[in-house]
Amino acid sequence: MQLFNPRSYDPAQFDDTTRRLLRATVDWFESRGKKALIDTYIDRAWYADFLEFAAKEGLFAEFLTPSSADPAKRWDTARIAELNEILGFYGLGYWYTWQVTILGLGPVWQSENEAVRARAAQLLSEGHVMAFGLSERSHGADIYSTDMVLTPDGEGGFTATGSKYYIGNGNVAGLVSVFGRRSDVEGPEGYVFFAADSRHEAYHLVKNVVNAQMYVSEFRLEEYPVRAEDVLHTGKAAFDAALNTVNVGKFNLCTASIGICEHAMYEAVTHAHNRVLYGKRVTEFAHVKRELTDAYARLVAMKLFSSRSVDYFRTASPEDRRYLLFNPMTKMKVTTEGEKVIDLMWDVIAAKGFEADTYFDKAAKDIRGLPKLEGTVHVNLALILKFMGNYLFNPAEFAPVPNRVDAADDEFLFRQGPARGLGAIRFHDWRTAYDTHAAVPNVARFREQADGLCALLLAHAPSAEQQQDLDFLLEIGQLFALVVYGQLVLEQAELTGLDGDVLDQIFDALVRDFSAHATELHGKSSTTEEQAAWALAHVRRPVADAERAARVWAKVEALSGAYEMQP
Repeated sequence: MQLFNPRSYDPAQFDDTTRRLLRATVDWFESRGKKALIDTYIDRAWYADFLEFAAKEGLFAEFLTPSSADPAKRWDTARIAELNEILGFYGLGYWYTWQVTILGLGPVWQSENEAVRARAAQLLSEGHVMAFGLSERSHGADIYSTDMVLTPDGEGGFTATGSKYYIGNGNVAGLVSVFGRRSDVEGPEGYVFFAADSRHEAYHLVKNVVNAQMYVSEFRLEEYPVRAEDVLHTGKAAFDAALNTVNVGKFNLCTASIGICEHAMYEAVTHAHNRVLYGKRVTEFAHVKRELTDAYARLVAMKLFSSRSVDYFRTASPEDRRYLLFNPMTKMKVTTEGEKVIDLMWDVIAAKGFEADTYFDKAAKDIRGLPKLEGTVHVNLALILKFMGNYLFNPAEFAPVPNRVDAADDEFLFRQGPARGLGAIRFHDWRTAYDTHAAVPNVARFREQADGLCALLLAHAPSAEQQQDLDFLLEIGQLFALVVYGQLVLEQAELTGLDGDVLDQIFDALVRDFSAHATELHGKSSTTEEQAAWALAHVRRPVADAERAARVWAKVEALSGAYEMQP
């Protein structure tokens, strides 16, 4: 699998309009150059020039308008993921303004309010960005608690008063989807999602809450007039719209993380390979080869898992909601792998990773944010656990899911329905992907560990008391997540003809990761003697193969000088 390289990039899998816009985005950043990229980051300069480019090209309008709002456009997860990766490659701030526009549009495209839908489509065509007014300073993204209060005005509308915190694009958004509750209705029936305009006199911008190039706002509404025609959702539908919007939006974190790691890897490998210490290239040291090879294998796995997840998003339906497991996996697992990739490279380049004129310095800071957005790692791990029983033990039959890069509108994402029933979702047999690659030594070794997890859950399942111990359960969740991760990596490897050496190297890492989490489980205070014995019994060494490692290393070494952003 190839890393994204602006020098040779040609998204030939897409239609002409998509190819032109993706390539134009790459060309805009490349012509702008590295100095401007770095200077604006250091100066925390608002990225108005990027938004001007996006508006001129109609980038957001083309990619983020579903066909239900404009038959000439579509919401296509495959090309959205592609743009996530490109924007992450050049900087988190550029990705962030696009990401929060996606979140802001979620409640709109799920709404039956045609007036607001038309307004949003028009604003996008004019080059505006959007915002998602959900989180609050006191409650975070806890949508059960909101202090944004809507008081009936006696004329069919409301006045809204309250503040929102950590709201991207809140300084300039043409439309802000705001979540609140009615003052006169208790419980879930009182929830309301409505559309606000940051330019309105009753909309007060308080401040930027982060010390960064991006604008993450605190804003306050003071008796903001909410007309009946501004209301997007009420009652439980508003609650579902919030969760379903996050389902759509948090998927984007994985490909942003991939883009960040790719740019950083070109810099790190090029620096290390051309630096001489003690009479040797840095890349001749055994530990450096190991760390950079591990980083490369993990990055390829991130791309494989994320690409395959796109296919499940695009084929989703009321009868096939498997994407609801793979989605928190991309948010939790892929983004934390991104942190590992950066840390492995940073161990190699050391002080170089702090230098102001590098991209790596920015990547090392920004990569930390992605696991912490759209729900913490712990929240998403807890969510993943809901699927474990059916996934491991109760498979169902599904038609094969192909790679999906066709020019189709992913309209189901805006009619997901009630956000419940996760434990009842069925999956195809995870063992099939492992069986297909049983001849790969480390796939076979990891399969032993995966089968062992099933045996643990059948023979020594968490007790009622342990099920109340989230610290214990999260370690079980980490073990389970590795099985899911491996499955989609294998599926995508099969579909793309991934080099067998690279696949074996990826599972070398997964075997070690499973062993590490088994060791953590062994050390938990609430782990029983039987569970602890199981944990030690399932610590495995990867299958070593020096020749394979050398062949994979040659792929890493070839990244030296393969790309450098022009000055």
